Amino acid sequence: MARDNLADGGRDADGLLVRAMARGESDALVELMRRNGPWVRGVIFAACGNADAVEDVQQQVWLSAWRRAGSLDDSGKWRSWLYALARHAGIDSARRARRRKRLRGLLGGWVPRREPAGTDAERQVLIAESHRQALDAVADLPEIYRGPFVLRHLADWSYRQIAEAMNLPVDTVETRLVRARRRLRKALGPGVQP
Repeated sequence: MARDNLADGGRDADGLLVRAMARGESDALVELMRRNGPWVRGVIFAACGNADAVEDVQQQVWLSAWRRAGSLDDSGKWRSWLYALARHAGIDSARRARRRKRLRGLLGGWVPRREPAGTDAERQVLIAESHRQALDAVADLPEIYRGPFVLRHLADWSYRQIAEAMNLPVDTVETRLVRARRRLRKALGPGVQP
């Protein structure tokens, strides 16, 4: 799309760009990112409160805008639509960060059973990395598996206690725990027993 058509630089220009983006014109996306990037970053930061996460979340927002541009019926609502995308992505990022922080606290000093070889410094680095990988793997479990897993293995609840708290049959809790362990073994590889 030629910049000549965008001479006014206002919302009408954004509307033209949004329609072009919906048709698959990547140049339109680039121009929209240039025009709207600063305030989108601000919205994301306001929603998640983590300056380090802003760039990654912003990439997700623009990818989502690109994929979903065709669903925007009225290009005049572009800014409110993009604001909602950015805000929700920022909130989701904050939730994921809180969930990981909570899990780190619950896991505390847990480390994989396998002791890495090497010097003390190397071992400490490997243990810390294994710990981070384990936390990430638990955090990435779907909620239906993560909840029972955390209650069983980190809070030491019985199957019956988990079933009562989650209003599930004990058999369902057992099945979810088996599936959670299977996913963790696959994610973490051999040598780590969840």
